[in-house]
Amino acid sequence: MNDIIRLTEPVLLVGEDNLTNTIATVLLTGGHIVGLCNSDGNISLNSIRNLLSVSNYPDALIAEQRLIISDSICNHTNCKLAIVISSEDVRIKKGIISEIEKIISPNSPIAINCENIPLEELQNGALFPNRIIGLNWTEPAHTTRFLEIIKTDANSIDIVNYIKGLARLHWSKDPYIVESTGIRSRLLAAMIREAFFLVENEYATIEDIDRACRNDAGYYLSFAGNCRYMDLMGTFGYGVVMKDLNPELSKKQALPDFFSDILQSGGDGLSNGNGFYKYSDEQRELWKNITEKFSYQIQKIINKFPFNYK
Repeated sequence: MNDIIRLTEPVLLVGEDNLTNTIATVLLTGGHIVGLCNSDGNISLNSIRNLLSVSNYPDALIAEQRLIISDSICNHTNCKLAIVISSEDVRIKKGIISEIEKIISPNSPIAINCENIPLEELQNGALFPNRIIGLNWTEPAHTTRFLEIIKTDANSIDIVNYIKGLARLHWSKDPYIVESTGIRSRLLAAMIREAFFLVENEYATIEDIDRACRNDAGYYLSFAGNCRYMDLMGTFGYGVVMKDLNPELSKKQALPDFFSDILQSGGDGLSNGNGFYKYSDEQRELWKNITEKFSYQIQKIINKFPFNYK
């Protein structure tokens, strides 16, 4: 399926947030022509220009010339691949898919983020469900190796495998393929649910949770992952602990009150200064800069130890 998309053919990217801008940076540095569709092109252009600059990409000016920004999907009819980042709302996602299907070739894949929506639900009713796949990124996309590809039995396996190859060869990703729904959010949600249980029942504070995660799990996850780490430390011992501990883990389905209060007050973390922690404008800018600096530094370390390190 090497005829699906060539680097000389445009990619349509639809999205409004900073994750979209970092994905645009991935595609541009990978050699693609990028047709970016969002409502505020000037903000996106400045953000992407800055990302290309600080990443020390040697051909930043040339890469920027491959970026075409418009506020209408209809201006990108010649794209051979569409990538969509939208909120987790079935109606919104299906609406975007429907718009894209009207303008691009039936052979062009449509890759859309779907953290907790089964891919089958987005494929249902589409003109060509075989070319719609799930594609989950993490921010900042241009420094992290994460990419989650979701497929169903309806998908063309050639399309799925080609996107995987494209990600490996040109996007600097270490992708994996899963069925129907993503696994990243499920794993994270399971850990967060137990953390909430511990806080809600006063076993620990938010700060305690963060220290425990950062100084233990955070120390090894970028190197080995949970299963490999258990192998390295002694699989049997973890099995004994889990046998006794699993019955005690939280199975609560509702969000705890303290988290619901944050959400109801409009809390959105660093973006508006209101989350588990409070951030002044100066602190928000500081954390933004620290996160960016850290992402480049950890990228260099991770690249020294690829997944199947030998």
